[in-house]
Amino acid sequence: MFVKNIKYNLPDKEGFFVESGGAFVPENFKKVLKRLDDEFEKAKNDEKFLNEVYNLLKDYSGRPTPLYFAKNLTNHYGKGKIYLKREDLNHTGAHKINNVIGQTLLAKRMGAKKIIAETGAGQHGVASATAATLLGMECDVFMGEKDIIRQHLNVERMKLLGAKVHSVDTGTKTLSDACDAAIDYWLRHSDEVFYVLGSAVGPHPYPKMVRFFQSIIGNEIKHQCLEKENKLPDYILACIGGGSNAIGAFYAFLDNPEVKLIGLEAAGEGVETGKTAASLAKGKKMILHGKRQYVLCDEKGNVKESYSISAGLDYPGCGPEHCYLHDMGLATYEPVTDNEAVQAFARLSRLEGIIPAIESAHAVAYLEKLMPKTKPEDIVVVNLSGRGDKDTERLLQLLV
Repeated sequence: MFVKNIKYNLPDKEGFFVESGGAFVPENFKKVLKRLDDEFEKAKNDEKFLNEVYNLLKDYSGRPTPLYFAKNLTNHYGKGKIYLKREDLNHTGAHKINNVIGQTLLAKRMGAKKIIAETGAGQHGVASATAATLLGMECDVFMGEKDIIRQHLNVERMKLLGAKVHSVDTGTKTLSDACDAAIDYWLRHSDEVFYVLGSAVGPHPYPKMVRFFQSIIGNEIKHQCLEKENKLPDYILACIGGGSNAIGAFYAFLDNPEVKLIGLEAAGEGVETGKTAASLAKGKKMILHGKRQYVLCDEKGNVKESYSISAGLDYPGCGPEHCYLHDMGLATYEPVTDNEAVQAFARLSRLEGIIPAIESAHAVAYLEKLMPKTKPEDIVVVNLSGRGDKDTERLLQLLV
């Protein structure tokens, strides 16, 4: 199920992963977060609640997702063994449903009648609209105007599911601004709504909450790999924007230093071009959306516009736990360009008959650099965080 007991014990009670994290919010809002933290801690130790979450993930969403041996992709590289963790097979098409089911049931437990959410690629928005409908709640989703255009299919899915989609036309009109709008709404209506945050970001306790509900991914990988190979993986790859699918895949292995954890950031047109979303490669530590983290910023310290072909990775920062893992060398983070991701999108589609989300394709792309270094007995797991229906029309134009 979910990972509960490992030696690794961060964040601390204030939500810090040493230098990253925390809760930088107005003083009068700290009591809202304190209540949320208290209720979450009670819920995660309540077997009745956990069984309710897991039963929905199992019977409604389709868990456990398969750990699939990608034979054709493995043969293509001729080294190591490649497995895909098929989070794309979840109901709604991505890993987002894991966290959303958990948070929405927590919202209901706390007496909320309405949830709000931010979204970039639309997968979290769709998952939130789905869970709200299932559990009889209202749902408002905040989405950047630019992302509404490039992820139009997911916008229509949210509306079909009964959600109200708010177009955010400020700033860069992408995920960061959708977060700003959602947080602003939440600050003004915290007594009425529950904010279902979609990634491992935001003020404490959100990073640890999202990690907990997504930890089911890594827990399944661990058990499935032992069952199939009688050993743990040698490498786990996952794309990272805010970092929810990556921390979900990594967390179960933080007591296993022999397993190499590699997060793949969106380099956009290249980390040196200025058109990038690789905050761990090019960012500086500052406060954004209620926590301290690496953030892309200009020479004056202002948040800089991020860029990625992927709406889900087009965010100028990353989760505070990933900042800590990066600083401590507990995980490695590498940039992947738009072009590399697009080519990987096509490669996986044509070799395995699996069309990945462009976000996930960033992780698939890193196989080009990793596989030549592997030994025949090495096991590489790629967390396939979502499916590519939403991206196909746009990417086919780039592949002509």
